[in-house]
Amino acid sequence: MMLKRYKIAKFAQSEDGAVTVDWVVLTASVIGLALAGYLSVLSGVSSLASTIETDVGGAQTGTP
Repeated sequence: MMLKRYKIAKFAQSEDGAVTVDWVVLTASVIGLALAGYLSVLSGVSSLASTIETDVGGAQTGTP
């Protein structure tokens, strides 16, 4: 019975699970910030690419 109490006390004092939770939360927030950054520039980059495509498509070359 004493061994069981010791194992429970040791488990309660362990910080391994808390560190894992911290890393999971940190990783999720980094992924969330990267996704938010990607979505915020997506429409601007798409518009810029369309403008470049139009300008390059209508460009005249120097050959006769």
